[in-house]
Amino acid sequence: MNTLLTAFSALSDATRFSIVEQLMQDGELPAGDLIEGRGISGAAISRHLKVLREAGLVQQRVQGSQRMYSIQPEGLRAIAEWTISKRQFWEGSLDRLNDLIERENSWPT
Repeated sequence: MNTLLTAFSALSDATRFSIVEQLMQDGELPAGDLIEGRGISGAAISRHLKVLREAGLVQQRVQGSQRMYSIQPEGLRAIAEWTISKRQFWEGSLDRLNDLIERENSWPT
């Protein structure tokens, strides 16, 4: 459970969420490419990437003088599995809501 809490906490920041989104869309990128368009410093991106690495959401490898970042599939898989495990709750809740709406619509006015 701590792993999930750490992952959700890391993703609660808009910048970190957008970094994960970009890496999912574009694949592996150097840290410098993750700065573009965000209006923040390299040091700030580095701190965000550290949080994401510690949460198990991204991984880093060194390529020459660059640090390359990519998605850590296992971290995102844990989030997906937790979300899917809650599907029954949401489906049950939506079924109950639908029944209530149908009953209200069938009442004479």
